Amino acid sequence: MESKKLAQLCRELADNRKGEEILVLDVKDLSSVTDYFVLVSGSSEPHLRAISDEIIDRLKEDHGVIPRARDGTLQGGWVVLDFFDVIVHIMRTEARKRYDLESLWGDAPRVKPPRRATKAQAKK
Repeated sequence: MESKKLAQLCRELADNRKGEEILVLDVKDLSSVTDYFVLVSGSSEPHLRAISDEIIDRLKEDHGVIPRARDGTLQGGWVVLDFFDVIVHIMRTEARKRYDLESLWGDAPRVKPPRRATKAQAKK
């Protein structure tokens, strides 16, 4: 799967579980490690688990894609899913503010969410 499409899909799946402040950063010109970061906040351990499980389960079931690594802990407030070209950071709101990845990668362009089709467009 193309990396931008995967990043957008991770954004959508996080949104399915009410992930907060979801942001996709295009870091391919700034990093040799990955192409995109997906940043998403959650309000509690169960919320982080729901977001993480949604991304992992749906990508595996629907697209045969699994993370090559998973790091961090729910108790620590930061879980990282490494899909090689896309790295998803699922963080408690407090941890996200503390580590401030948006500022650290401030030169990275933000990827806008795809436009959603209206009901009238979907019927055509």
